[in-house]
Amino acid sequence: MWAATLIAVRTAVVTLVLTGLAYPVVVTGLAQLLFHVEANGSLVADSNGRIVGSALIGQNFASPAYFHPRLSAAGSDGYDATASGGSNLGPTSAKLRTRVSGAIATLGRENPDAPPPVPADLVTTSASGLDPHLSPAAAFWQVARVARARSLAADRVRTLVDAQIEGRDLGFLGEPRVNVLLLNLALDRQFGAPAK
Repeated sequence: MWAATLIAVRTAVVTLVLTGLAYPVVVTGLAQLLFHVEANGSLVADSNGRIVGSALIGQNFASPAYFHPRLSAAGSDGYDATASGGSNLGPTSAKLRTRVSGAIATLGRENPDAPPPVPADLVTTSASGLDPHLSPAAAFWQVARVARARSLAADRVRTLVDAQIEGRDLGFLGEPRVNVLLLNLALDRQFGAPAK
């Protein structure tokens, strides 16, 4: 009996040391060495070096001088990284239809020069509620509003959006996309922050 118990205890200790200590230390060390930025949250700094967010987590921009992100269902007010999750509303949901209709009306008022229809990703939430990306179509759709709010020619803003489009991963995975936080920081870098 004692021999079997001793073997079980030794096995548990070795397993604990290997999987609970050694493996996490090695993986963390490799992540810090090979993927330092990603391992630390893909944090993004402004031109003053101040951390303003993560390239992986969407945040709200309400000013007309900035590109607006997708809607968020994460948390009671949206964009809450501690409450990630979608709305779980299906295509037959009256609540979803009402929310989308309201979002289309609001976007129409805020973007009177934008051509119809409103891109779908501007009126729907992502599965996490924290998607930091928009489709290029959704970013280009907002160009007129941003250019007007900043007193810029729309072509200058359109050129900036075009430069911020990220291609498919490995050339074939996913869709082209624009990171809203990086795009808004590029706006401030190139044209200066808007007057408050």
